[in-house]
Amino acid sequence: MQHTPWFLALPPTLPTNFALSPKKVRGKIVVCLRGSGLRVGKGLEVKRAGGAAIVLGNPPMYGSEVPVDAHVLPGTAVSMADVDTILSYINSSTNPAAYLERSRTVVDVKPSPVMAQFSSRGPNVLEPSILKPDVTAPGLNILAAWSESSSPTKLDGDNRVVKYNIISGTSMSCPHVSATAVLLKSAHPDWSAAAIRSAIMTTATTNNAEGGPITNADGTVAGPMDYGSGHIRPKHAMDPGLVYDASFQDYLLYACASGGAQLDRSFPCPASPPRPHELNYPSVAIHGLNGSTTVHRTVTNVGEPGAHYSVAVVEPMGFSVKVSPTSLAFARTGEKKTFTIKIAATGKRSRRMKRKYLAGSYTWSDEVHAVRSPVVVLVA
Repeated sequence: MQHTPWFLALPPTLPTNFALSPKKVRGKIVVCLRGSGLRVGKGLEVKRAGGAAIVLGNPPMYGSEVPVDAHVLPGTAVSMADVDTILSYINSSTNPAAYLERSRTVVDVKPSPVMAQFSSRGPNVLEPSILKPDVTAPGLNILAAWSESSSPTKLDGDNRVVKYNIISGTSMSCPHVSATAVLLKSAHPDWSAAAIRSAIMTTATTNNAEGGPITNADGTVAGPMDYGSGHIRPKHAMDPGLVYDASFQDYLLYACASGGAQLDRSFPCPASPPRPHELNYPSVAIHGLNGSTTVHRTVTNVGEPGAHYSVAVVEPMGFSVKVSPTSLAFARTGEKKTFTIKIAATGKRSRRMKRKYLAGSYTWSDEVHAVRSPVVVLVA
């Protein structure tokens, strides 16, 4: 295979009047640093200058995350470590050269899943008493149908027509979760939207395929502000054991408490509505806790009659979490049980912990189902 010379160009951020020199670039592989802006745009600049191919390098915060794009030139994306190796080779050789092999499919990549750097994260800026995000789902390099009226890059000068494209983004996670909700509604037509949300959230996992904690793209351990309750598991959500249901009236009361909004003229807001974190949600978020508070939750048995659950708690650092009662017995399917969660500050906390979100969880288990809810506390 013929080797092509390297040319180092295109920094992460380009000035508006930037243009590559065709004399330097023509017929060469160009190394670009990913930076901000359109990744495919860098390839278009290389093509305009006559370049043969492009190598797109990640900055450290993206780690080994390699997004797939419909580049206008042959090319590849590499991690920051690989970029450093390539740059070291280019700078140490008087005549650096390389070639690009044909692409191949790689499966069973580990660790996975990993939180993409672009993924939307918490806290919930509109209502901090409700943890967001709820869950995470596949959103990187998703093969999806594509309109033939638009080129795969949407760039001027790209006239290609394709039926499918590989897309990344939070909007690619949405179809996965939506399809899961449809499957659950199909299997359980009597479930409310709140029950379906609960089933998806309480059966999500916080571990990757290797059994370790889910990490962010930069290698740090992810938490509820990154993935909410965790990565969705549709098969588990079909049989969650217990669900946290909520009625239309519950949401009207929540709106009254959260923003003082009366959403239904026939339902006036009470003088003292329940606090926002009292909404029967599958997670618990307490905003600015200095002393203690008690939260109420109600679960509905959607499993077999005669189920018996016990609770296990992981306390946020510097706080105690007491669930009462510690066991729930259900004589029949559809039966509801209410319990309390008392969260209290314990001892002194360092200044560096103030205004920090600390995470824990509680899990109801009957040795068949594990119904997990994250607990997040913002230190006052």
